[in-house]
Amino acid sequence: ARSWFCDPSAPWQKGAVENTNKRIRRFMPGDTDLSAVSQQQLVALAQHMNALPRKCLGYRTPTEVFMAHLRECG
Repeated sequence: ARSWFCDPSAPWQKGAVENTNKRIRRFMPGDTDLSAVSQQQLVALAQHMNALPRKCLGYRTPTEVFMAHLRECG
């Protein structure tokens, strides 16, 4: 498989990452002190993010898409 790396300071080359960062910032502003955020809070946020339907996934959740992929591979 081939890999491709984005150029530094080129957010338009990494749309998925920038979109995810924007979604996270709704719950955790950019000035959040991550040393004050517990592992439990981070896990809860990840679970919440993975349970939100996304237009780019045909309004399925990331969890649904991932589980379907695992079933196809198994």
